[in-house]
Amino acid sequence: MIKLTNIKKYFQMGDEQIKALDDINLEVKKGEYLSIIGPSGSGKSTLMNILGLLDTPDEGEYFLDGQNTKNLSDSNLAKLRNKKIGFVFQNFNLLSKLTAWENIQVPLIYNGFSAKESKKIAYEYLEKVGLKGRENHLPKQLSGGQQQRVAIARALSCKPEIILADEPTGALDSKTGNEIKKLLKDLNKEGQTIVLITHDILMAQEAKRIVRISDGKLYENERITDKKDENF
Repeated sequence: MIKLTNIKKYFQMGDEQIKALDDINLEVKKGEYLSIIGPSGSGKSTLMNILGLLDTPDEGEYFLDGQNTKNLSDSNLAKLRNKKIGFVFQNFNLLSKLTAWENIQVPLIYNGFSAKESKKIAYEYLEKVGLKGRENHLPKQLSGGQQQRVAIARALSCKPEIILADEPTGALDSKTGNEIKKLLKDLNKEGQTIVLITHDILMAQEAKRIVRISDGKLYENERITDKKDENF
């Protein structure tokens, strides 16, 4: 599904060229739950942007479902991103003046669904994430955990092949964070491919596979091979 080959990314800081990603090789298979863990400044945000087709590498190749993204135009990258990838961010990124269901409707309309159909889908996905009855609430009327559930429903609504979650529990208390962890794990059990970006080892351990990024280099860690190993 995802294949990164010899990915490098550079940034210019004054006269110095900084290598943010240093020869990254990574494969993610359909149905995997992968955590990419690393501290601030490790390169994980840069890697997330490349995985999400929000940025392009300076060297190397990124294959998504066998398609080489290297020479795609910005508009074609955007189309591929909207079709294949759903995003969940730390700070939810909900539109404050829209209700829960309307926040989900926006990307659906963008992807060609009618107003009636998109509303029906929005209600279905809000129920899926446990928010039935909260459809007409504005973000400010929802708790942090509920807002993150809306964000997850929005990400799922266009049926992306990959959910890319960037610190999805970082703005939540531990109890609410655990609820989101369980929701992501349940979605993966249903077959959803999830790539999680985090600095939190406890969050990372929710995944079945962990890779660590440090100084722009990627290191493979332990893989969970059966159910009894789920908690390491």
